[in-house]
Amino acid sequence: MSLETAEKIFALLKETQHKRLKQDLLEAAIKYANIRAQWAVIPREERAEMSRTRTIAHDAFIDSCNILSRNMQKSGENGAWRNLLGNDRIVIGDFACYIHCILGISAG
Repeated sequence: MSLETAEKIFALLKETQHKRLKQDLLEAAIKYANIRAQWAVIPREERAEMSRTRTIAHDAFIDSCNILSRNMQKSGENGAWRNLLGNDRIVIGDFACYIHCILGISAG
């Protein structure tokens, strides 16, 4: 996934009236992205201990994407961003990292 694609998807989901669900998605993205960044720097031996936590956080982020998109569509909002995101777990995880990056930079 490119930064441009991530920004496009982020802009589409940002407009929702489902504020609580959007907040859940953002928090899940931050949690997963933090774990994924830690994964890159911890010793290989410690990764096994962290693997289950990482998978749970990844699943939670994917679930939050699905829940927000489904609720947006039910209320007549544009939920097409979920189709743009696709179903590849790696790409969805990358999107969580892009969200983390976008939020971090915008907070500066």
